[in-house]
Amino acid sequence: MDLALQNRTALVTGSHRGTGQIIAATLLQQGARVLVHGLTQEQAEAAVAELGHGIAVWGDITTLEGSQALLDQCAEYGIDILVNNFGAAGPSTWAQDDTGDQAWLDAYQKNVLSAQRIIDHILPRLSSLSFARIINLGTVGSTRPGANMPAYYAAKGALANMTIGLSRQVAGTAVRVNLVSPGLILTPEVEQQYLKLGIKKGWGTTWEEIEPHVAKDIPIGRITRREEVAALVAFLCSPLADAIHGQNIRIDGGQLGIVS
Repeated sequence: MDLALQNRTALVTGSHRGTGQIIAATLLQQGARVLVHGLTQEQAEAAVAELGHGIAVWGDITTLEGSQALLDQCAEYGIDILVNNFGAAGPSTWAQDDTGDQAWLDAYQKNVLSAQRIIDHILPRLSSLSFARIINLGTVGSTRPGANMPAYYAAKGALANMTIGLSRQVAGTAVRVNLVSPGLILTPEVEQQYLKLGIKKGWGTTWEEIEPHVAKDIPIGRITRREEVAALVAFLCSPLADAIHGQNIRIDGGQLGIVS
C-alpha cells in the first residue's frame, strides 16, 4: 500500500535503536525524509549507517538543553510529522527509601517532558500547515498499569492524557494527533528473557515452542512484533488516516479487550 508519504519530513525520536529504528525504516521505505534521532551524535550516525538512509540528529531530550540542541538541528528541515517514540521504563516501587521521588521525576522527564518540549516548540508551525501529524508512543499500561514500575505507568498515563488534550487544542487545523499503545513487544531482550524462563520451566528450547506459553493470555496466540507497531504508526502518519484523531490505539493482540 502506498501511504503517500513522499515529500513528507518526519522526526522520530529515539530512532537510533529498537522499535523507533523500525518506525524510521518503515517511513523511509514509504518515501518520507526521516530525521533519525539519538541521544548522542554517535548513536544517531550509527543508526543512519545501519538504515542506509536518513538524516542524523541528536540531543538528550530528557533535558531542556538537549531538547533545544535537537530542535536547533531540525529547524532547517520543515518537519510535518512528529513521532514521539522516545521513552524508557525504569525501576520504581512504592517504597523508594534510597531515591525518594527521583525515580518519579526521571520517569516524567523521559516519558512526558521529552515529548512535550518538542511538541510545544513546533506546534505553531504544524498548526499552520495543510498536513501535519503527531504520533505519541505509549503503552497499554497507561490504562491498565501493572503492579511494578508505578512511576513509569503514571508517566505514560500523563502522556496519554496530554495526547488527548492536545488533539482537542488543535481542532480545526490539519494536525492529527494520536497515541499508539503497544502491549508486550517481541524485542531481542524480551525473547532472550522468555527463552531462559521457558527452558527453566520445561516449555521447550526454541522460541517457536516457548512463545505459545508466554502468549497464553493473548487471543492471537503470540506477542506483537515491532514491525506491526511501525506499520500502524506509518499508517497514522499518512493522509489515509485523516479521520483518525484523538485516539489511544492499542496494539496488544487483543489481550486487554475493550476498555471503556
